[in-house]
Amino acid sequence: MTRTAPYRIGQIVPSSNVTMETEIPAMLRARETILPERFTFHSSRMRMKKVTKEELAAMDGESDRCALELSDARMDVIGYACLVAIMSMGKGYHCTSQSRLHQVTVENEAPCPIVTSAGALVDALAVMKAKKIALVAPYMKPLTKMVVEYIEHQGVEVLDYVALEIPDNLEVAAQNPENLKEIYKRLDLKGIDALVLSACVQMPSLPAIDAVEKEAGVPVISAAVSTTYHMLKSLNLEARVPGAGALLSGKY
Repeated sequence: MTRTAPYRIGQIVPSSNVTMETEIPAMLRARETILPERFTFHSSRMRMKKVTKEELAAMDGESDRCALELSDARMDVIGYACLVAIMSMGKGYHCTSQSRLHQVTVENEAPCPIVTSAGALVDALAVMKAKKIALVAPYMKPLTKMVVEYIEHQGVEVLDYVALEIPDNLEVAAQNPENLKEIYKRLDLKGIDALVLSACVQMPSLPAIDAVEKEAGVPVISAAVSTTYHMLKSLNLEARVPGAGALLSGKY
């Protein structure tokens, strides 16, 4: 029997994040133009203004409350929309976070799959069989290096990366995604299997994904694209979104 009710998409969002509530709805609205399912979008926020290890750790402590609040409204899937917060908590922490937040929803009698943007990115690279990548991140160099090491711990080699060194999270959101069409050219793309155009869910990249993919000649993804892919997969829906790059082309 075909479901007629919209799927409820929940997001656990840093208080200063504005991009995931823009890019994920944009992708799923684009999907609605070619496929029958419909979606509504709901968020709960964790306090965070500066992208520092200390603020990220304090923010992560609020994620259980957010999962509880969203599960009150009976979500179909919940996304944890901060990649670096998860990766700053230790290698492999996305598994711990996903399991703990799912248990919160179970105990609230509203069991719900949990997708973290950190887990979604590394899992997307596995789906694409990408063993060697390059990436762009807005973080300061120490945090960017931590992200690189987290990804490499998952079995993917990061051959090159650019750290834009923007500590203020609102400034990250204010970046023009069109600039990524030039920024990516700083990277050595030789030998890579995929390019992560934004390893941060707050740095906008969606408008540039398709153009850079065509120009660079390699699959291009972002943390937001990866999160959308795994949300759709967790709902047992076709992971196809027009204009969002190879991962959401329907090939995977």
